[in-house]
Amino acid sequence: MKKPFTTNEIRKSFLDFFESKEHLVHASYSLVPENDNSLLLINAGMAPLKPYFTGQVKPPKTRMATCQKCIRTGDIENVGKTSRHATFFEMLGNFSFGDYFKKEAIAWSWEYLTKVIGLDENRLYPSVYEEDDEAFDIWNKDMNIPKERIYRFGKEDNFWEHGAGPCGPCSEIYYDRGEKYGCGKKDCQVGCDCDRYVEIWNNVFTQFEGDGNGNYTTLKNKNIDTGMGLERLVVAVQDVESIFDIDSIKALVDAVSKISGIKYEGGSSKSDVSIRVITDHIRAITFMASDGIFPSNEGRGYVFRRLLRRACRHGRLLGINGRFLNSLTDVVIDISKDAYPELLEKQEFIHKIIETEEEQFNKTLDQGLVILSEYLKEMKNNNTKVLSGESAFKLYDTYGFPLDLTIEILEEQGFEVDTKEFDKNMENQKQTARNARGKTNYMGADTQSYELLPRTLQCEFVGYDNNNIEAKVIGLVKLDDKEELVDSALLDGNYILMTDKTCLYATSGGQEKDNGVIKADNFEFEIMDVKKVLDGKIIHIGKVTKGEIKTGDNVTISYDEVTRNLSCANHSATHLLQQALRDVLGSHVEQAGSYVDSNILRFDFSHFSAMTGEEISKAEKIVNDMIDKDLKVETKVMSIDDAKKTGANALFGEKYGDTVRVVFMGEYSKELCGGTHVKSTGEIKCFKIISEGSVASGIRRIEAKTSRGLIALYEQNTKTLTQIEAELKTTTDGIIDKIRKIENDNSALKQSIENLKKEMLTKGSVDKKQNIININGVECYIDIIDDADMKLLASLGDDFKNKNEEAVVVLAGKTGESLQLMASANKKAVDKGVNCNDIIKCACEIVGGSGGGKPNMARGGGKDITKIDEMLDAIKEAIKKQLGE
Repeated sequence: MKKPFTTNEIRKSFLDFFESKEHLVHASYSLVPENDNSLLLINAGMAPLKPYFTGQVKPPKTRMATCQKCIRTGDIENVGKTSRHATFFEMLGNFSFGDYFKKEAIAWSWEYLTKVIGLDENRLYPSVYEEDDEAFDIWNKDMNIPKERIYRFGKEDNFWEHGAGPCGPCSEIYYDRGEKYGCGKKDCQVGCDCDRYVEIWNNVFTQFEGDGNGNYTTLKNKNIDTGMGLERLVVAVQDVESIFDIDSIKALVDAVSKISGIKYEGGSSKSDVSIRVITDHIRAITFMASDGIFPSNEGRGYVFRRLLRRACRHGRLLGINGRFLNSLTDVVIDISKDAYPELLEKQEFIHKIIETEEEQFNKTLDQGLVILSEYLKEMKNNNTKVLSGESAFKLYDTYGFPLDLTIEILEEQGFEVDTKEFDKNMENQKQTARNARGKTNYMGADTQSYELLPRTLQCEFVGYDNNNIEAKVIGLVKLDDKEELVDSALLDGNYILMTDKTCLYATSGGQEKDNGVIKADNFEFEIMDVKKVLDGKIIHIGKVTKGEIKTGDNVTISYDEVTRNLSCANHSATHLLQQALRDVLGSHVEQAGSYVDSNILRFDFSHFSAMTGEEISKAEKIVNDMIDKDLKVETKVMSIDDAKKTGANALFGEKYGDTVRVVFMGEYSKELCGGTHVKSTGEIKCFKIISEGSVASGIRRIEAKTSRGLIALYEQNTKTLTQIEAELKTTTDGIIDKIRKIENDNSALKQSIENLKKEMLTKGSVDKKQNIININGVECYIDIIDDADMKLLASLGDDFKNKNEEAVVVLAGKTGESLQLMASANKKAVDKGVNCNDIIKCACEIVGGSGGGKPNMARGGGKDITKIDEMLDAIKEAIKKQLGE
């Protein structure tokens, strides 16, 4: 018997098949959407191709095929609990942009499934939209499928639309997996909810333009959007129970089982659920990391963090101690590296991200357990059986402590969680995330003014070597109140001006636009911005300062050479810096963003700890050494494959075409880049790192100066140093000693003031009998002290406790409109029942603050000083209650 196709073989066979049908096979796009505010992560095969479907961008070919990596998190809570839910999956797709339509799409889907993969055609059942007679006839008459084997379904099942916009009917293909997967009912057939008949192919025929109200007009250019889940197809081909049993994913299941020492049975036991969760989530985070997604507390970074923490927690439930995810990451990479070479290329980087986050979460998980135990103690003291949803959400959101774990621990001790309040907090967070995506049209791209320009217009950038060119005006858009396409530009506001070519660099790739001007004999256009927009168009935004210009007129375009050259120096320096950082810190360093203009350069990079002074000095020295060597800077245009062979660095998440521009700086730096650069590194002149710091989890930022910018900084610093010398009445060499003397004198004066203040307060407030009361044998000192910081409050408290065997001190330092609170008790007072943590929480609640601590020491703060008297009374009553008086 022939061995079933492997997952990798099926993926390859699909792409090879459609390549034979003259489709351009495109590598999977990044999981990070480009110019699409409607999506957090790519969740379908057609999602990255939206601009081709709408016509905003001309596709590289009217026929394309992809295997797209996707992530969906809508059902994340069900992942693991069932054998069908997954967050990460691969989507096979063939697409037509105004090329072939129903007849070809249907024929090829049948040919692939029956001839290439070899599925039994007697077990395949097509479906069509109930009103789509055309598709029905193609299946029946052209494909010779009997009428009784073709199912008609309604709009809910077989018509794709998303609000207003392109839409159309679908034709799906179902596969009969056999009676063993069925529900046992006599009338079980296609459309049943059981696992027997599964949809493995979906042809979407985008043939209408819908207005969102049920009205449709026929599109001039009809499209095909095919979607087929790779894992679901493999389940059918390999005749296995679920996606967790196909060859590629079972290898991960087996790896998790081996690490945990627990056999996977494929059922609903807690261990099986945990194994499935880990298996699915490690696939997702490995691919997310390879696309440059970093764990964080918002957006797609939050998805990453949540998936990783969920996997870690289920590892704990399986009894796995310590870090274990990277060993599974290697399994993912080994399985998928041929189809997704970026996994192998970024393996060290992926390891570093996951290792750092896993280690951090192991600590926060322990911290969450401590906090949950405090909640439990409070609930027991207050005779409460329900943990507030707000507290549960804080554990979840702040400490990554999963709700199901909170519920499980509480249930074991007879408590529960207010899940409705938790869900309310969760929905508020989701709404905030949705709002952050911004308003978009149905395809996820904001409508822009430049879209008024005919889509056929193109502007060529010719500014690498030319700073003064002749060009023709090919498009004008009037901005301001009424945006419209116009034939001429006047002295009456702002315009978009598009020419057939330009020498002005548009803001892109982290490099700021050029300063420049557009002129004609009796015309001048002041440039406010130069942008590279969708489909590679370059547009100039500005206003007419002289004369009038019309479409078709010839103009002269030039840029300011001084600012361009300074920007070039800074841009070239970032290339040297990236390689220097890799040399000093390791090959896990990847560019995570940059900004360069004529004054400064900013470079963001992946690294997981602050750079030491020595590391900064080393990187700085390497860059300056390369500047001193005056390396020749060359640019070469080559295929993306040839560029990779040179070892050139590419920007994470950047989408490159088949042809790329590589910038070489001698043999030291090789990088894919479309920006402008110096002719040789000597033109950079000098390089100095100004600052290094964190901007996000795992992301550091360096700001630096070169050339004139560094000279200007030196001159400013010299001026400041001269002023310091004059103020301190010393020389440069004596500044440090002078500062140390001032600091020592200041410290001594502060101590003298503190001692004097403490002495005055001790003689005053402590001796006032009204501030000291005896409650059941415990001396209690409760007072408000003006202008006292926490250090002074603690010192006064220690003095009082030292004078009394059984004592509790509760002091509030009032500074302006705020309060600092401190409660302290010695051991004998605590043994009698004093709990400083409860006292401070009670006080803080009254004055609108927060705080806490331990039974013998707690601190807090408040903002409502109008309730001081009420707070003091409450403190006394709390102590009385604790001491049983």
